[in-house]
Amino acid sequence: MPPSNSFTLNTIGIVHSCYKEKFGIPRQPGLVTEATARLELIPPYSRLDILEGLESFSHIWIQFVFHACMTENWKAKIRPPRLGGKTKMGVFATRTTHRPNPIGLSVVKIGNIYQENKKTFIDLHGADLLDGTPVLDIKPYLPYADSITDAQGGFFPAPAQIKPVLFSELAKSQCENYENLHKREITTLIKQVIGQDPRPSYLSEQLDREHGITLWDINIKWCARNDHFEILRIENK
Repeated sequence: MPPSNSFTLNTIGIVHSCYKEKFGIPRQPGLVTEATARLELIPPYSRLDILEGLESFSHIWIQFVFHACMTENWKAKIRPPRLGGKTKMGVFATRTTHRPNPIGLSVVKIGNIYQENKKTFIDLHGADLLDGTPVLDIKPYLPYADSITDAQGGFFPAPAQIKPVLFSELAKSQCENYENLHKREITTLIKQVIGQDPRPSYLSEQLDREHGITLWDINIKWCARNDHFEILRIENK
């Protein structure tokens, strides 16, 4: 009998993240170290004994669903942003969300593992996960096996260049007020997210156009200048 071409995967948890929309999420995990999230495990996978031993690891692999892309068709060839959006590559040579199966894989740093109001959580650091992401599985990251020092990066040989991010006086004051009120390091988070230049390729040459990115419960208004990005103001959602 040939193997079945359909099967069911169970959701083991849901991610609660600072990223409330796809725009602005870094294209790889670990690039925005200040990005915090937490994974809420759901029954029957929320028992602490299932997680016994995980606290001795620093990082985990997360397999998840690109749930916000499930209505979009997969593409055989796509234009990677790192190539300026002008050169097409095969889908399996990229990490695009437009895949035959909308499954993603990220390695993230873990923090506390705890229960709160009878729910079980794992704190995540440096995650590139949209709020509400369904998680299929987690596995410990093994440095001796998962880190390959002589691996080749293809047409992504090095991280993208980070541009300086400057704040207007208004934005600086608003960020300080937000940090005092919510005890979140929003200034560093904004610098790391915007510095990656999250704009789509077709807008990468445009200057002075206002953009907005939602992080946590605020909308950051910003624009690109000649040699830096400027944060104009932040607005409550």
